[in-house]
Amino acid sequence: MGNERETQPDGAAGGGGGDPSIFAKPQRPVTLKFEDVVYKIKIKGKSIGGSGSMKGKKKEEEADAERTILKGVSGVVLPCEMLAMLGPSGSGKTTLLTALGGRLARSGGRQLSGSITYNGRAFASSLNRNMGFVTQDDVLYPHLTVAETLVYTALLRLPSTLARQEKVAQAEAVMAELGLASCRNSIIGGPLVRGVSGGERKRVSIGQEMLINPSLLLLDEPTSGLDSTIAGRIVSALLSLAEGGRTVVMTIHQPSSRIFYMFHKVLLLSDGHPIYFGGASHVMGYFASIGYAPSVPMNPADFLLDLANGVSPDQTLDDQTCVKEALASAYRVQLHNQVAEELRESSNQYEEKEADKTANQWCTSWWEQFHVLLERDLKERKHESFSGLKIAQVIITALLAGFLWLQSGGHAQDQIGLLFFITGFWNFFPIFQAIFTFPQERMMLTKERLSRMYRLSSYFMARLVGDLPMELILPTISITIMYWMGGLKPAAASYFMLLFVTLLSVLVSQGLGLALGALVMELKAATTLASVLMLCFMLAGGYYVQKVPPFIAWIKYVSVSFYTFKLQITSQYSLADSYECAPNLTCSIADFPAVKVVGLDHKVLALVALFVMLVLYRLVAYLGLMRVGVIR
Repeated sequence: MGNERETQPDGAAGGGGGDPSIFAKPQRPVTLKFEDVVYKIKIKGKSIGGSGSMKGKKKEEEADAERTILKGVSGVVLPCEMLAMLGPSGSGKTTLLTALGGRLARSGGRQLSGSITYNGRAFASSLNRNMGFVTQDDVLYPHLTVAETLVYTALLRLPSTLARQEKVAQAEAVMAELGLASCRNSIIGGPLVRGVSGGERKRVSIGQEMLINPSLLLLDEPTSGLDSTIAGRIVSALLSLAEGGRTVVMTIHQPSSRIFYMFHKVLLLSDGHPIYFGGASHVMGYFASIGYAPSVPMNPADFLLDLANGVSPDQTLDDQTCVKEALASAYRVQLHNQVAEELRESSNQYEEKEADKTANQWCTSWWEQFHVLLERDLKERKHESFSGLKIAQVIITALLAGFLWLQSGGHAQDQIGLLFFITGFWNFFPIFQAIFTFPQERMMLTKERLSRMYRLSSYFMARLVGDLPMELILPTISITIMYWMGGLKPAAASYFMLLFVTLLSVLVSQGLGLALGALVMELKAATTLASVLMLCFMLAGGYYVQKVPPFIAWIKYVSVSFYTFKLQITSQYSLADSYECAPNLTCSIADFPAVKVVGLDHKVLALVALFVMLVLYRLVAYLGLMRVGVIR
C-alpha cells in the first residue's frame, strides 16, 4: 500500500514538471480539528389535523420539522496530511466540508454546534486569504481564456510584494502542473458558449486555489467528470501540495484504488453518522475486524460505499438500516475514543504563533484591485454589450423612428412625440440591461468575496467605470440617427444638449436597474418590479396625461422620465417659440399641452434631480451588494 501511494503519473506534481515555488512550504501550516460537529436545519412541512367544529373536513397546518444533517462528526487533519471524505449522496460530506471552510449558514433555522478550530483558534475571515476552497460547480467567466482566468486570479490574490511578471509566471507554472498549457488560449465557455471540456474547467478551478499556496485546501468533488488518468494527476498534485506542508481535505465520490491509497486519512459518512475515521491503509482491516470483509478482491472505495449504503457482502438490501446502525454502533465503541485521543494529542502538534497583525489588510491595494477588475470586466463584458443582436436592436429601432418622423420638421405635435419616444426607449432599454448584471454574477461575487480577493468597493467602481463606454456608445449612435432624420432643431447646441440629457437619463436608468438587481437578486421578480416602476414613471412623465389628480401627482417628482422629457423639450424650444395651434393661428409653445405640464423653467432643478438619482440609485445598489458573500 505504501508503494502504491508513492506512484505518480508522468508530469504530475512533484515530478519536476512545474515551478517548485508552487510547492514551497506555506508560511503558516494549519492543523484542522473538528469535534462533535452537529448541523440541524428546520424544514417547513404540512401536518393534517382534524377540526372539531368541521365534520368530515380536515385543515392543513404549517409545521416545522427538524432534520439533522451531521450527527457528531469528529476528526483532525495535520499539515502534510490529505483527508478524503467518502459517502453516498446525501451523507453530509459536502455540508461538513462547507462547515470546515467557514461557509455554512447558521440562520433561518440552521444550527451548527460542536467545535471547529484552526491551530486551536476559531474561524476568522482573515483565514480565507490563506485557505483555498474549490466548489463542486465551476464558477468561471465564460468569455475569458484559461490563461486570462488564472492570470487575473494571480494578480488579485497574490501579494503586492510580487511583481506582475512574477504573478504571471506563477499562473503559467500552475497551468503546466495541471496540464492546461495546450488549452491556455481557449475560452472557458458556458451553457451558451462553447469552450474547454468539463475536466479542463475543473482543473482551472483547482488552479485558481493552488495559485495562493494555501495552508489549508478544501475541495468538493475535485475529480467529478474526469477520466481516471486526469483524476489521478490532480490527486497526485494535491498529494504533493499536502506533503509540502499543507492540510488538504476533499470530498470524493468513488475514487479508483490507485487514488484511494494516495489518501493519508479517510472519513466515511453514512446518513450523517461517521462510521470510520483513520488511516486509509487501515480501513479494510478495521471493517474486517468487525465482521465486514469483501468476499472478492475489490476497490476499497467501492466496498466502503456499499457499507455506507447499508449493503454488506453477505446480506440483502432489506437489511440496509440494520447494517447502518451496526456500523454506527461499532464506530462509537471501537473508534470514537481513539479519535478523541487523537484530537487531544494534536493540540501539541502545532506551534503557537502570534496573531496575524495584517488580518485586516488585503493582498493588493484598492487601486490594483480596481485596475485588474476593470481590465477583466472589459474583456468579459464586451461580448455581451456589443453583441450583434443588441446592436441590431438599437440601430433598427433608430432607423425605424427616423423614417416615421422623417417629415415631421416644424410640426410640434410630432416632434414632441419623438422626444417622448426617445425618453421612453432610453429609459426602458438600459434598466432591463442592467437588471441582469448582479443576479448573473452573484455566484462569482460570492465566491470571490468569500476568498477576500478584493474589496467590494473596488469591484463596484470597476463595474461602473467599465460599463460607461459600453452603455453610452449605442445611445449616442441612436440619438444621432433619430435627431437628424427626425428633423429636430438643426443647431449644434440643441443636439449636444439633447444628447447629454439622454446619456444622463441612461445612466440614471441603469443605476435603477443595478439597484433593483442587487436588492432583489431574483430575475423574474426584479424585471416585474422594474416594469411597474418604469410604466408609472412614463405615465407621470407629462405626455400622456395633462390633468393628473393631486393625490397621485407626486409621482412625477420621482420620475426619471418626467425630468428627462422636461430637459429634452427645453433643448428644442424656448418661450419665444410658437406653434400652429389652429389654421392661420399661432400660439406660444409654452401653451402646448405637454409642454405646459412639464414647463420650460427650472432646468437646473431638473438636472440636479437627475444627478441625485444617479448617485442615490448606485448607493442603493452598493448597499444591496454588501449582503452578497456574507455568511449568516
